Amino acid sequence: MEPWIAITLVAAFLQNARTALQKKLVGRLDATEASYVRFCYAWPFALVYVALLAAGGAEMPAPTARFLAFVSAGAVLQILGTVALIASFAHRNFAVGSAYSKTETVQTALFGLVLLGDAVPLGALLGIGVSLVGVLLLSPRAPKVVGQARQWIGTGGWLGMGAGAGFASSAVCYRGASLALDGEAHVTAAVTLLASTVIQTLAMGMWLARAGGKPGALARVASAWRVGIWVGLAGMAASAGWFTAMTLESAALVRAVGQVELLFAFVVATAIFRERVRLVEVAGSVLIVGGIGLLLHPALS
Repeated sequence: MEPWIAITLVAAFLQNARTALQKKLVGRLDATEASYVRFCYAWPFALVYVALLAAGGAEMPAPTARFLAFVSAGAVLQILGTVALIASFAHRNFAVGSAYSKTETVQTALFGLVLLGDAVPLGALLGIGVSLVGVLLLSPRAPKVVGQARQWIGTGGWLGMGAGAGFASSAVCYRGASLALDGEAHVTAAVTLLASTVIQTLAMGMWLARAGGKPGALARVASAWRVGIWVGLAGMAASAGWFTAMTLESAALVRAVGQVELLFAFVVATAIFRERVRLVEVAGSVLIVGGIGLLLHPALS
């Protein structure tokens, strides 16, 4: 197994853990505040990670203008993607907006080609397409998405598509930022992670404090520290994995393999929480695994 695949699988598992931890904040924080937790509690761990690498003898790369441009764009685009996804939930066609955000992998391939010249083999594109169908089937209220086909081009749909674009373009920008630095993949990825989380913490923190947040937003985020530190740790570890994998391989392939996160969530829901399994969910799981298999098959690369 190639290193980037193993790293991606671990990152997907850790991201699933972070999401599960974030659910404990429901009722205490609104959606925007809960999203901020993942940034503001992650950067101290990212700083410790970079410090440990430096103490271990790793040579820290000097930031370049290209790095700063890519990492700043990635940080802002990820925030915009999160805001767009949250905004899509405010519309009646919630399932449609959520489904459209799942087009991230396809959009990542397009952004990667345009911004970095990362070409994706035809076989990999086929795998991305197959796994995308599986993701849509595993998405919440998937049957209703099919029934709402006529309403797909609505506000929720456009916001969902915008969220997918934000996440896709940010992933490509993070790869561009890491590649703009000289050094080993895990070191440049760590520096990119630290820079992005600091930018996001400052930008979103100022927005919550001055314009977009409800009164007392930052105080509520601070009061949630007992859960927040674990969200931050899991989120930082997951992001370190994503960034390292995307330094080694194109963002499109990494994000496509990373869709296994939904499979992890499905297994946990059925095996641990004993939730009822629907046929459409089984079909979605099979398609995700099959799509990833096509994507990684040497004969199709």
